[in-house]
Amino acid sequence: MSPRLTIGTRGSPLALAQANETRRRLSEAHGRDLDSIVLKTIRTSGDTIQDRPLADAGGKGLFTKEIDAALIAGEVDAAVHSAKDLPTFLPEGVALAGFLKREDPRDALVSALADTIEGLPRGASFGAASLRRQAQALRLRPDLRPELLRGNVETRLRKAEAGEIGATLLALAGLRRLGLAHRARAPLALDAFLPAVGQGAIALTARSDDAEALAALAAISDAATGAELAAERAFLAELEGSCRTPIAGLARVEGGRLRFRGQVLRTDGSESFEVEAEGAVEDAARLGAEAGRDLRRRLPEGVLEKAG
Repeated sequence: MSPRLTIGTRGSPLALAQANETRRRLSEAHGRDLDSIVLKTIRTSGDTIQDRPLADAGGKGLFTKEIDAALIAGEVDAAVHSAKDLPTFLPEGVALAGFLKREDPRDALVSALADTIEGLPRGASFGAASLRRQAQALRLRPDLRPELLRGNVETRLRKAEAGEIGATLLALAGLRRLGLAHRARAPLALDAFLPAVGQGAIALTARSDDAEALAALAAISDAATGAELAAERAFLAELEGSCRTPIAGLARVEGGRLRFRGQVLRTDGSESFEVEAEGAVEDAARLGAEAGRDLRRRLPEGVLEKAG
């Protein structure tokens, strides 16, 4: 590695926790002093827009495009993202270098009113910025009142705990990385709340022509997580999913095999459509793509919406 490596990251507490985890792992893997691996915080469009759903502002990529621009311009050597924030297709010149070992991918309920979605009072408000979470909650409880809830993890925790909203869902992985898992009422079963593609994983990117940075990041990448994300991202690519379409997908490597489950929902939760696949780990991307094509053929017209 070069004498100094600069990592681009968003400035939220969770983003910084993920970037510092990456920094520590690079230091340990390469025997480098932590001071030689520095973080550069970059404010993204997704951080700036707080008053409307991200789908209304252009959809995926709003948490990554400014960091990608800094990477391409040579202002940073590598970047760290929540994997679920990565657009389906990366900009030219940016390469996916790998993923850190995945944390628990489940969602967790935060509420002052109940321990479960089913236990919420009738007509309770449900705060979310994710159409997936909103659709999955409405599938179980069509009486809930969806409300837009943006902001960092602490902001959303505070509003739910204070009763400003009846409940919200947060990624358990993020809560754990921030030492806040104790503030969730309970993790939610994967059967009912299949996570977003990439949830729980930290993605690493670098310039596609920077062999040194790509090799440095590859040394801390987890192979099983990489296979899981290859399947999930291939599934998403086949569906051409956007922030206007509730899509979920989770692959797990278990016993030397890869098992995948994918889901598309109507935004009001009135219907959901699922697909499952299983095969060899080395066929992860093909399995995910085939699952996406299979599900797409079975979807009624109009279920998949594109961001405008």
